[in-house]
Amino acid sequence: MTEEINRLTEQIIGAAIEVHRELGPGLLESAYQKALAHEFCLKGLAFEEQKLCAVRYKDLPIEDAYRIDFLVGQKVVVELKAIDALLDVHEAQVLTYLRFTSCRIGLLFNFRTTLLTKHGLRRLAL
Repeated sequence: MTEEINRLTEQIIGAAIEVHRELGPGLLESAYQKALAHEFCLKGLAFEEQKLCAVRYKDLPIEDAYRIDFLVGQKVVVELKAIDALLDVHEAQVLTYLRFTSCRIGLLFNFRTTLLTKHGLRRLAL
């Protein structure tokens, strides 16, 4: 299972690097999302985009509690940003998504950076 997850995260990161290489920083998050979805298709990755997820608070179901940018292979949560800098709250957001899914790995990308792998990527795990 770990090897499968590692291979999947490598493919996701490779796709994000390709998108960033082609488009560069400075666009809206929605542009990167569309390009990354296309790259996932080209790589043959199974994914759900803008997946609406529910949570339960005590006895109250909250159907539209959050929306995952991408759920890849039913195993990896992918959250996209196009902001000046990633903050602790963005990491906390991904960790919350992981807590409410059966996923253990999340990737957080910030496309508004010159070097995606150095400054714009966080791999988070539960």
